[in-house]
Formats: sequence, C-alpha cells, structure tokens
Amino acid sequence: QLADAVKVTLGPKGRNVVLEKKWGAPTITNDGVSIAKEIELEDPYEKIGAELVKEVAKKTDDVAGDGTTTATVLAQALVREGLRNVAAGANPMALKRGIEKAVEAVSAALLEQAKDVETKEQIASTASISAADTEIGAKIAEAMDKVGK
Repeated sequence: QLADAVKVTLGPKGRNVVLEKKWGAPTITNDGVSIAKEIELEDPYEKIGAELVKEVAKKTDDVAGDGTTTATVLAQALVREGLRNVAAGANPMALKRGIEKAVEAVSAALLEQAKDVETKEQIASTASISAADTEIGAKIAEAMDKVGK
C-alpha cells in the first residue's frame, strides 16, 4: 500500500500527493520519502512491510539524496515477486543469493556506464535536467564553480 501511494510521484511527469495530517493543514508533495514517513497502516503485517519500505526510502535518501520513489517501487516489486516465487516452491535463501548476485551485476554495469561531471557546462546540464529548469541549473553550476567543485 505504501509503494502504491508513492509510485504516482515517479518521474518527471509524476503527480503530487496530498498528505492529511492528524493536526494542521494538509501537505502537498511529490517527495517519496516524505510520503512514506506519513503513511501508517493498521494491519500488523502490512505495517511491518511498510516500515521496511520506509527504511529503504530513508536509506536511499541518506545515501543518494534522491531516487526514493524508484527505490520504493523496486522494493515493492522484489517483495511481490519474492513471495510469488516462495509460494511456488522456491528456496528463500537461494532467492536471496540470486538477488545479491543481481545487485552486484547491476552495480557493476552502472559503474561502468557512469561518467564524471567535471566542467561547469556539464554541471549546468545535469542540474538543469534534475531541476527541469535551465536557470536553476546555471545557478547551481555557478555556485559549484565558486566553491571549487
């Protein structure tokens, strides 16, 4: 349920979510980790799952500063498919080992494709894409240039 609430915010055309608070005015956001923090479920098993997904979102935010919605959707898919495979007779420990191997392979492939962002123009381009605003991208590149990065 938590991932379903968060995944509508995914991508550049992602939608906003209105968070109802127990006190105060509702909040409108498209930040996956903010949405995850506010969701509380009654069912004890769903609550455990939601807490695990919240931890995924928080760790992603702490490490990368972004990508919380993607991490949440991936966690949902891993749990769904893992449970489906276990129900079909798969060994849970073999599944875990397979997931760990897949993580290593994907990480290696991403590192191989990664490019360092070094010039002011590259920083401006990357920041403009992230912010969906060329003016903000230029200001970020200028700030990075001034602080020596």
